[in-house]
Amino acid sequence: MHLYTGKLAVLYPGQGDKVPYQQLAERLVVPLRDSSVAGFDQHELFFLSWREGCLKLLDKELLKKGGLVVDIEPRHGEQRSWPAPKQGALAQALGRKTKTVVDATTGWGQDSLHIFRMGYELICIERSPIMSELLADGFQRLAQVDWMQNLHLQPPQLLSGNAITLLANLNTPPDCIYLDPMFPPKRKKSALAKKSMTILRDLLGDDHDKELLFSSAIAACGKRVVVKSPDYAEPLGGKPTESFQGKLMRYDVYFK
Repeated sequence: MHLYTGKLAVLYPGQGDKVPYQQLAERLVVPLRDSSVAGFDQHELFFLSWREGCLKLLDKELLKKGGLVVDIEPRHGEQRSWPAPKQGALAQALGRKTKTVVDATTGWGQDSLHIFRMGYELICIERSPIMSELLADGFQRLAQVDWMQNLHLQPPQLLSGNAITLLANLNTPPDCIYLDPMFPPKRKKSALAKKSMTILRDLLGDDHDKELLFSSAIAACGKRVVVKSPDYAEPLGGKPTESFQGKLMRYDVYFK
């Protein structure tokens, strides 16, 4: 039984070239549904579909609202220039002398893209085939943005697969490996998490091999591992060498 059986389908809107939708469904080994067919029934909980030039992840609520997408625009408060100044808790944790970073838990790519815009040389790893497809689409769109073209920049390299294996096979140890694993929510009745994180958790579950991933990162890094954690969570690797506080989270730094 495939990982996404009954949970996910690719949704073709009934117009335009069907081939990319068929290829995406084949890569993910999920059904292809056609929303224009009479009697279309939403069998699955989640759908992938192209809308407004972007690959989007939809649930039944989002079918009419637009969907979730890898957002390539800077977040509120982040610099739009390149390279952006290396400021704030994340930049402090990554380190002033750091040049190469591997983000081993890329997810929706928001921290990755911030790291990339600060001018670090970046490799992204994502083990979820669904998120890899969404990220690849986002990075393709990023490559077409004016400032990327004008500066002759390439998007971050994206590796799909289990970071524990991929980190062990890197050609050159990166200065820093960045980890942002999924932690269980603080309590069951906590305020609703962001829609993107709720859907990701529903599709993928928590990261139950965080400790093994941390050990792999320490073994594979050149100088340091940075772990982003909610402020309520115990440090993943025991007492960190140093720690930088962000809003509702912290960045724990472990030197090799």
